[in-house]
Amino acid sequence: MEFHGQFIFVMTRFNFNNKTFLLVDNSEAGTVNTETVFKYQQNENVITGEYAGGAIVCGNIIGTLKGENLQMVYQCLTKEGELKSGRANADVSLDNQGKIRLKLDWQWLTATGEKGTSEYVEQ
Repeated sequence: MEFHGQFIFVMTRFNFNNKTFLLVDNSEAGTVNTETVFKYQQNENVITGEYAGGAIVCGNIIGTLKGENLQMVYQCLTKEGELKSGRANADVSLDNQGKIRLKLDWQWLTATGEKGTSEYVEQ
C-alpha cells in the first residue's frame, strides 16, 4: 500500500492496463451496443478509459478499483448530439479463459435518471 497525497493506492489482482472490452449484455435504457469499444488504462487502483463506436461518438470513464469492486463515473456524446453522464458500480471477475468480466449496475445522472445493468468482457 502506498500513500500519495490524499489517496491510498492498493495493488489489485486485476490488470486493466491497455485492455479492450466489448459489451455482452445491456439494459434497454443503455446507450452502448456491441459496436462500442472500451479501452482502459490503470495506474495502481485508478482506472481510466475511453469508448466510442455504435451510438457513441466519444466517451470517458474514471474509477477506483477496490478488490473485486470498480466504482466509476462516465460521460459521453452520442451521435444524436446528446451529452450524457452516469455512475456505475461494477463487480469484477475473471472468466474461464482468464479474461476480466464486468457486471455493472448503473444509473444515468442526466435526463430521467434511468437505471440498468450491463456486462462487458475483455477482448
